[in-house]
Amino acid sequence: MGVALIVLAAGRGTRMNSDLPKVLHEIGQSPLLHHAMAAGMALEPERMIVVAGHGAEAVERAATAFDEGIVTVRQESQEGTGHAVQQARAALEGFEGHAIVLYGDTPFIRPKTLEAMLAARARADIVVLGFEAADPGRYGRLVADGDALDRIVEFKDADEATRAIPLCNSGVIAADRHTLFSLLDRVTNDNASGEYYLTDIVGLAREAGLRAEVVRCDEAETLGINTRAELAAAEAAFQSRARAGAMEDGVTLVAPETVSFARDTVVGRDTVIEPN
Repeated sequence: MGVALIVLAAGRGTRMNSDLPKVLHEIGQSPLLHHAMAAGMALEPERMIVVAGHGAEAVERAATAFDEGIVTVRQESQEGTGHAVQQARAALEGFEGHAIVLYGDTPFIRPKTLEAMLAARARADIVVLGFEAADPGRYGRLVADGDALDRIVEFKDADEATRAIPLCNSGVIAADRHTLFSLLDRVTNDNASGEYYLTDIVGLAREAGLRAEVVRCDEAETLGINTRAELAAAEAAFQSRARAGAMEDGVTLVAPETVSFARDTVVGRDTVIEPN
């Protein structure tokens, strides 16, 4: 069964205090958007749709610069993640296969994790990526029994017992295209934010007798970038992984902490990189 990716990249990112769309801020000299797209490309998708909104023209240029075959669509009004995914409906007309929703400001999802989600689709109609957070904060919570997922509750709508659940929602969801959009048609904006939540499709699926499962990943994979401080932390995490990966591949870094990599850096083994 084929794979289609829907990458949500429409947000304004007001906490960045920037004229630049949030997904175009860079880690490893590449926009956050490119990191998310690269992870999805490892699945060899038949289609990839990027949903742009704030700064749409710049986001669309960045998306097609990564791959000319990318399809871009626009979310003209910010009415929630469910509404954003709906904008990809026409671009997926005629596609029959897995649809995976990713986020342009979440750069560290591993291809291996996405592959695990696809494997879980053999058992479940909807698969959600979850993680246990050291500080769950304002994440949505996954109400689950083992791997069986009952519903997702947004923090604003959760009672104290639900907020005590450590299993959090990453937002990444996989389903077949038909199921995804048929459930989205039933989502309402009757919630504390007045938005159409993508997460509501899990509860609707359970009401319809469909099975939903959670696949777990490390919290570090789900790091979303909302502030300059988080961007700096993400850059540090990226560089640390890139340095470790280079040394594992046979590259000598005389002073690793002084060497910076780009997302697309390739270094042959037995190379010696001097300080700075």
